[in-house]
Amino acid sequence: MGPWSRVSVAKCQMLVTSFFILLLGLFVATAAALTYFGAHFAVIGRASPEGTPYKAVHRWAFYAGVSLAGLLTLGAVLSASAAVREAGGLMAAAFLCFALVFCVLVQVTFWRFHNPAQVEDAVLDIYDLVYDQAVRSPLGSGRRQLLAIQDTFLCCGKRVPSSPLGSSEADLCRGEEATRPDCLQGIRSFLRTHGRIISTLTSVGLASMVYAMLLSSFLWFSIRSGRGLDHKGTYTLSPR
Repeated sequence: MGPWSRVSVAKCQMLVTSFFILLLGLFVATAAALTYFGAHFAVIGRASPEGTPYKAVHRWAFYAGVSLAGLLTLGAVLSASAAVREAGGLMAAAFLCFALVFCVLVQVTFWRFHNPAQVEDAVLDIYDLVYDQAVRSPLGSGRRQLLAIQDTFLCCGKRVPSSPLGSSEADLCRGEEATRPDCLQGIRSFLRTHGRIISTLTSVGLASMVYAMLLSSFLWFSIRSGRGLDHKGTYTLSPR
């Protein structure tokens, strides 16, 4: 395969990769929106007092997701435009976007590896706080917040035999609610499912960014060396 053929194949691969990265950006934006505005996280956020670790992690996750989605979309548009127009500057800008996304995803992976239970602990702490408030003050706002959490997660109470508040379990779970699963287990199950989705997006994103950076760097060098797919320039006929 000659150099011109390799450039042609790389351009086609870049266009396909750009479309895939655009879809990945859409998935990341959807995950960020669900993380911030979704019913499960929203009900925990309304019950969470200001200054708690959950508030900080919740905002950080949303802003990081939106930023990643923006960079992915920008990189996909720039790389596709650069491949079609053979623009070295646009290809360099696309490479920079991919490199930034790669660095952020590495940081996210590092954080999840060293703090695997931080989000889960923060959410369970909020539930414990609301649960205690509901038991101590059945007519207060804590009871309404607890019912909202239980209706959202389709769970009821926390079945901890050693808990001093276990005697109030029957007052919080009556009728059909008593047949629901334990809220501690329900919340853990939901967060772990959400975490697996985020881990999958992170892994796919890391692999995609490595491939996109390799393609964009190869095409940038090809454009700079004049090995474009379309032969552009001025041609003159030399007399015989």
